[in-house]
Amino acid sequence: MRLLIKNVEIFDGLSDRATSGHVLIEGRTIAAVDTSPISEDGATVIDGNGRTLMPGMTDAHVHLVGMANALIDFVMGSQTQLAAMSLAMAKDVVLRGFTTVRDMAGDTAGLKKVIDDGLAVGPRIYPSQAAVSQTAGHGDFGWVYQTPTALGGKQSRAEEIGFMRVADGPERVLAAVREQLKLGASQIKLMAGGGAASLYDPLYTLQFTEAELRAAVMAAEDYGTYVATHVYNVAGIRRAVDAGVKSIEHGHLADEATIALLAERGVWLSMQPFEEHDHLFISEDSAAKNREICGGTVQVYEWAKKHGVKTAWGTDLLFEPDKNARQSDMMVRLSEYFTNVEALKMVTSGNAELFRLAGERDPYKSARLGEVAKGAWADLLLVDGDPLADLSVLGDSGKNLALIVKDGTVIKNTCDIGTRGND
Repeated sequence: MRLLIKNVEIFDGLSDRATSGHVLIEGRTIAAVDTSPISEDGATVIDGNGRTLMPGMTDAHVHLVGMANALIDFVMGSQTQLAAMSLAMAKDVVLRGFTTVRDMAGDTAGLKKVIDDGLAVGPRIYPSQAAVSQTAGHGDFGWVYQTPTALGGKQSRAEEIGFMRVADGPERVLAAVREQLKLGASQIKLMAGGGAASLYDPLYTLQFTEAELRAAVMAAEDYGTYVATHVYNVAGIRRAVDAGVKSIEHGHLADEATIALLAERGVWLSMQPFEEHDHLFISEDSAAKNREICGGTVQVYEWAKKHGVKTAWGTDLLFEPDKNARQSDMMVRLSEYFTNVEALKMVTSGNAELFRLAGERDPYKSARLGEVAKGAWADLLLVDGDPLADLSVLGDSGKNLALIVKDGTVIKNTCDIGTRGND
């Protein structure tokens, strides 16, 4: 299939400004990007009429299963219900303009296969499979009087459905990481500090010893990929970096020296522009932890820019399926901390650079992501409005995304013209 999108202002994901031109897609990749007219022979032609064409957006920290299902579904729903809800919700993610996501906890390798095979509509997925946690860590959802799995107890529901894996000691961590790689993980997610939603771990806690972290890093590196860690506090970030972790997820409670260390070591900061209303909590303890986390957002972003830290963007939405439109809201919110160009680069080519750390495990390494360039994956958005001037136009995807192309396939087209060129 040949698809020609002509007469557009092209933001390529890398440059500081858009360029007038035309883009030709052949099959699943971009065949040509040119300022001069491209032959229409044998192509379906869409006239962009001066709209902005940009790469599909990416989200570096999602939980597709967690976004699609409420807590009661996690407790009561069958595996097939959880998967079906996740697959249905995946289409909404693409319709918001997010054509690639990095899933940071959840059994999503099967969703990825169904989507990649063209049997359902959804984003490209970089799966982590189950996030790995210590006992009493951020991913331990066992009841307080339930015998831990490390001591012979029954798995929690979160472990049964492949959302979490609890492991203690280097040997068990090694086995847990290898298990996720066996299941199809492209990178590994570990819980290295406390969190807001979890029951037993204050934000100050250190989780996993350095030996446990190093075991995970070694297992991941042996498979050609890397470890990312959930962690907010200074000591946890530093321990993770010293162990060889390549991506810090969150990091909102870091100090300036620790942010500078990330820049020095080339470690990514995969952060979210959290505000208190992004998540609701039934416990006042969790709500208080959330307030503390959100309080660090502005300062950490400022330090990251000052020291030149490689910064990725994600959302981390969970358990409120009716609030998933916040994904777009949180992307637009980047304009409060970055210029529009910086934000657009971050959610396109920037996140894609982080994804490529998966190395040999990268499921999409045969072409480039997050760019409008010859040979890149044909994941494109045609926007009514200019996001370089006003990022908020991407906040209303239903109204302002006139065309969505993913993997060379038209997912949505509201343009006036869609003709076939002469053969």
